[in-house]
Amino acid sequence: MSKVVVALGGNALGNTPEGQIEAVRKAAPSIMGLVKAGHQVVIGHGNGPQVGMINNAFDFASQGDGKTPYMPLVECGAMSQGYIGYHLQQALQAEAEHVGLKLDVVSVVTQVEVSAEDPSFQDPSKPVGNFCSKEEADAIAAEKGWTFVEDAGRGYRRVVPSPLPVKIVEMDAIKKMMEMGMVVIAVGGGGIPVICKGDRYVGIDAVIDKDRSSARLASDLDADALVILTAVDRVAINFNKPDQKDLTHLTVAEAREYMKKGEFAKGSMLPKVEACLAFVEAKKGRKAVITSLALAAEALKGEVGTVIEA
Repeated sequence: MSKVVVALGGNALGNTPEGQIEAVRKAAPSIMGLVKAGHQVVIGHGNGPQVGMINNAFDFASQGDGKTPYMPLVECGAMSQGYIGYHLQQALQAEAEHVGLKLDVVSVVTQVEVSAEDPSFQDPSKPVGNFCSKEEADAIAAEKGWTFVEDAGRGYRRVVPSPLPVKIVEMDAIKKMMEMGMVVIAVGGGGIPVICKGDRYVGIDAVIDKDRSSARLASDLDADALVILTAVDRVAINFNKPDQKDLTHLTVAEAREYMKKGEFAKGSMLPKVEACLAFVEAKKGRKAVITSLALAAEALKGEVGTVIEA
């Protein structure tokens, strides 16, 4: 039985609860296909649009009625783990019953330790929230002091610090659940970022990149494969240009050459490729795949997506 970590992109899950329910229903057969094929599956997921939505809602409410408290970004991230995990659990449990499998699906509210000295706190780069026009971004930035950047030709999004994951706090619990045969959903949104102060952890406002946390999770579990599911079927060079070229296979050397040329956008595809490289380079025989939400099982067979190997 091979271990597979599947990372779902937050943007691929939609921008509303209704859209997310539909997205996870479509993804469930693909993920459950991995389980039915005999793989031991752990699921990570993003939360960029979702944590931004929650944060914006609390910010709006706290200014409007004077009764709703301001909610820090780190708490909003914890909330997003809960409702995204809940939707995933429902969809996967229903699909398991549909294909005749008896298994438990559980979400772990996961803390991920980061360094307070991480340089990202001085250089925010992680997109959160919905896309907006440049005019809207400028107006919000002037009002709230937030930082916005253009995101891969799709519009402007707020960016926040994105520190590297140092340690998955609930790692032992995740391993125990896997040993019991459960499908585990963990490191949601990259994990709740915490720093160690004395003898306890303290939350800090940031959003850890879910691909990097999923790669860390995969390495700590000594998984055989990392599957990153996003909104596109394959990694591409010359993205959104007339000469766009989709890639079916990438070696580490090829990926690094494309990175030097700036082929992968900093806020979207670059962290996915970097996470895959970190995973496959750490141990011989590993492979990583990047593809769209509905194609997980086919991607692991090498039939679709972009396969990255050492």
